[in-house]
Amino acid sequence: MTSSKNKEGWGGKWTEEKLKAFEKYVKAYLKIMDSHRDKYHVKWKLIYLDAFAGSGIREAENLPEQQQLLAGFDIEPDECAVYRGAAERVYAIKGQGFDYYFFIDKDKVANENLRKRLLGDNIDDPRLQFRDDDANEYIKKLGNHLQDKRHYKALALLDPFGMQVTWEALTSLQGTGTDLWVLVPSGVIIGRLLQTDGELMFPERLTSYFGLSEEEIKNHFYSKQMEKTLFGDKTKLSKIEQPTQRIAELYAERLRELFKYVAEPKVLRNSRKVPIYHFVFASNNEKAVKIANDIIGKG
Repeated sequence: MTSSKNKEGWGGKWTEEKLKAFEKYVKAYLKIMDSHRDKYHVKWKLIYLDAFAGSGIREAENLPEQQQLLAGFDIEPDECAVYRGAAERVYAIKGQGFDYYFFIDKDKVANENLRKRLLGDNIDDPRLQFRDDDANEYIKKLGNHLQDKRHYKALALLDPFGMQVTWEALTSLQGTGTDLWVLVPSGVIIGRLLQTDGELMFPERLTSYFGLSEEEIKNHFYSKQMEKTLFGDKTKLSKIEQPTQRIAELYAERLRELFKYVAEPKVLRNSRKVPIYHFVFASNNEKAVKIANDIIGKG
């Protein structure tokens, strides 16, 4: 049985902290966009993309990789994905709002549950689109659409439990009018994949996530030392101190290759004050990142 302490640590303060920061930014974003629409008669079309939306509920037996990664972390498998609530908060914001809301999740049942929570049984809103699709493929579709239609702007929330977002998908957003918030599982997963002996667990996931080779990843998280053995000198790899912070820094550095501006990653901690995630914002708009940094700083 899941303890109340674990529930508080996983779905408690850090989740609410993330949602409040994101909600504040969306309100500021829409206020600015609406004022520009009215003042300058800008014909922008605004897209909201919530990848990995769904109901936020997953059965523990469907998460074998997460079970392995979380072993010994004092977080039980059935707490791997907690309902996030971003969809309701964004849709409830007053004003002109977005022209299109895309909610993406491969789980058809989860998408249907989200639709019911947002619209009820007898209401429809043509602005809302629920897609049972691979989130990375839809990120690519969004990027291609924004490249072709410059009068479209997007605000994207990539909020998975783990490392599902691929670097290949994010590259499609380069140079577009996208404001991006992405949740990085720095402490809860990635830090655990960096073994103390210099080996990488699930190296293919790490390379796909960062868009770097195994050797490049090791160079960021390990220092090299020469030690003498009976069989000659041998290179020994030592894991750097504070790898969780370095994970967030590296991800921000990578995003700066795609976006002009990246905010200081916001650290999210569990009830024991252990860093488990970082919330990272990127944009090609300087004013946008100033707003994000202000929100993160106040948080």
